[in-house]
Order: sequence, then structure tokens, then C-alpha cells
Amino acid sequence: MDGVIEILLTASFWVAAVRIATPFIFGTLGELICERAGVLNLGIEGIFTAGAMSGWMAVHFGADLWTGVLVAALVGMAFGLLLALFTVPLGLSQHVTGIGVTLLATSLSYFVYRMVLPDVDSPPRIEAFQPLPIPLLADLPLLGPALFQQTALTYLAFLAVPVVAWILYRTPLGLAIRTVGENPAAAEAQGLSVSGLRIGAVMAGSALMAIGGAFLTMSAFNAFFFEMVNGRGWICIALVVFASWRPGKALLGALLFGAFDAFQVRLQQNLGGVIPYQVFLMLPYILSILALVVMSRRAAYPQALMVPYRKGER
Repeated sequence: MDGVIEILLTASFWVAAVRIATPFIFGTLGELICERAGVLNLGIEGIFTAGAMSGWMAVHFGADLWTGVLVAALVGMAFGLLLALFTVPLGLSQHVTGIGVTLLATSLSYFVYRMVLPDVDSPPRIEAFQPLPIPLLADLPLLGPALFQQTALTYLAFLAVPVVAWILYRTPLGLAIRTVGENPAAAEAQGLSVSGLRIGAVMAGSALMAIGGAFLTMSAFNAFFFEMVNGRGWICIALVVFASWRPGKALLGALLFGAFDAFQVRLQQNLGGVIPYQVFLMLPYILSILALVVMSRRAAYPQALMVPYRKGER
């Protein structure tokens, strides 16, 4: 017990937790926007991979870091548009289409990497985003290093939470997005384009997912590795349910999973000789499932989620 308390009171633990949580914040917000509009985006895992590879590749060939982030976002939007065109106007299965986009985006990313860098044995390194300490706040005990000595993309992730919440709950656009996810017929009766809103929401959400992938190669690491996304997209889908489709709770869920993951690494270091390491690798997922069960029992999902809509239908 003393060892657990010692871990929780260590600044490096909370720094790692916030860093691990950052791509989950982007991905969960992106998935939340898609689902609020009525579209389940199972392409998230592949979009993460495409964003990670394209942003890193752009920087590797001379672009600055923020241009790399923009490239990743545009690639994410392109895959989001592809998914939306199949699922919204054509009304095809969102499950099948999403899995197809994941396979396409992942395989295409690996293919492009091998085509552009065929003779590379180890991934080339780039100059990644560096921590930007915020004066005075960075000196606060425990929370200072965790919240105010992070990279620019982490600050952007935290900023995205209130921005998304404000758009969804305080603007006409947000009301329209929520309406097409709850009652598309009512939105059409008000003269709104259900297809246009859903396609736009999927593209915007996919851009955020891709930025989450870019964080992995341009902030957490400084290279692109195969399988580096490692299921983060699927975790984001679960976190949306945990968050009851609310941005504030999405932030909480991402930080919670980040803390679980950082915690298991430190437990593994302390008890790795006594308990098999596989137990520690399972720990954040087991704890997340338990939290998901507790938090999602009263979750109210968008009523038109995964329900195709064609103009004029009731």
C-alpha cells in the first residue's frame, strides 16, 4: 500500500498519465462528434494510423511540425469523407464500412511507408514537439509538471474539450448536429441537410482522430512504427460510452485510462519479478471495463445512432 501511495504522489506518474491520455482525448472527442451526429465511426483505428504516418512523413520530408499536424488532419478528413459517403447517403452498414476504412487506412499507411522508405531498417527520427513549461504554473507541486510542462499538442487537446462542448451545446451548429443524431426527420423539417451535417461531423471528428495519431509520432515519440496505435482507437469508442457522449466526461475517461496505464507500468517495475507482466498489461483494460460498466448504466445514447436516413422518409 505504501508503494501505491508513493506512486500516486510522484509528479512523474501524473506527467506520464496526462501524456498517455492525450491521444485518447483527441480520439474520444472525434468519435463523440461522429456519434452525436448519428454515425458510428469504426474507422478510428485506421485513421489514427494514417494520421500518425502522414504527419510524421510530412515533417520527415521538411515540413514544420504544425504543417505536419495539418497534413494529418486533412488525411483524417479524407478517410472520414470516404466513410461518410458510404454510410450517410448510401446508408450502408456503419459497422462493415468502418472496419473497411480501418483496414484500408492502416494497410495504405504501411504501404506508403514501405514505398517511400524501402531500404530503411530503423524508422527515421524527426525533431518532435518539445515540452513548453508555462511560467509560474509549471512550478506548482505535483500538478505543475503534469499539466503545465507538456507539449503544445497536449495543451491543444485540453483546449479542444471546452471548444467542442461549447459548439455542441451553445451554438446553432451544435444543436443541428445533436438533432440529426436524435431525430433526423425533425432536422429535415427545419430545412437542415441531414446528410450534409452528418458528413461534416464525421469529417471533423476524423480530423481530431488523426491529430491524436499524429501526437504519437510528433510528440510522444519521434518516429513511426508499425502497430504503434495498438488499439487506442477501440479504447476511444469505449470511452465515448463511458462519457455518456459528453466532452467533459470524455476528458475524465481519457485521463482515467492514462492513469491506469501509467500505474501498471510502475507496478510492473516494482513487482515484475513476483507477478507475470501480462497481468500488469491487462490491468488498465480491466479497470477501464469496470469503470465503463459503472458509468454507462444510465448513459443516454443518441437515438438515431447507426440508423440510416434518407430524405423524405419518416
